[in-house]
Amino acid sequence: MEIHDPLVTDPAVLAAMQRVPRERFVPEDRKLFAGRDAALPIGHGQTISQPSLVAYMTQEARLARDSRVLEIGTGSGYQAAIVAELSDHVYSIEAIPALAARAAATLRACGYDRIHLRQGDGYHGWPEAAPFDAILVTAAAPSIPPPLVEQLADGGRLLIPVGEPSGPQELMLVTKTAGAVRTRALLPVAFVPFTRAGE
Repeated sequence: MEIHDPLVTDPAVLAAMQRVPRERFVPEDRKLFAGRDAALPIGHGQTISQPSLVAYMTQEARLARDSRVLEIGTGSGYQAAIVAELSDHVYSIEAIPALAARAAATLRACGYDRIHLRQGDGYHGWPEAAPFDAILVTAAAPSIPPPLVEQLADGGRLLIPVGEPSGPQELMLVTKTAGAVRTRALLPVAFVPFTRAGE
């Protein structure tokens, strides 16, 4: 999919967006809208994010082929597929069992069989696979989960929407350098709420 957003300039990310067929990751009744730069419902109160935002978050993660990447909120599997175009070590967690199963089937069908998938509570991250060079959270949390900061590698980057579902949200960038953690806001966003397992 072509991205026309002045914030997205990384050629590798733009190429990845072109290679991943978004229509494979949306429900049948939404396939006609897959080419739009808009979020779309995927069931269970969740959405597939707008492509320009997927591209921007991927770009700001600053991935390399050997980066270890954790995604919280697999959803449709689309963001994980984009990341897998750029990194060989992708881990993704989905709290909702039905979405986790559907994403796993879609990713396999699209040839993304090296992504490590888990159904469970993303708040706690994936400690046995840590540390991660990048962590992407695709749902808005009221605050930044401490376990995710702990699992960030030195020099790593955590991107997470922070805010309440009905209020303003900001995409936050958390960096860790020599043990020092810094946080800054990148841009206003609107994401579905962070879902804990069992909710």
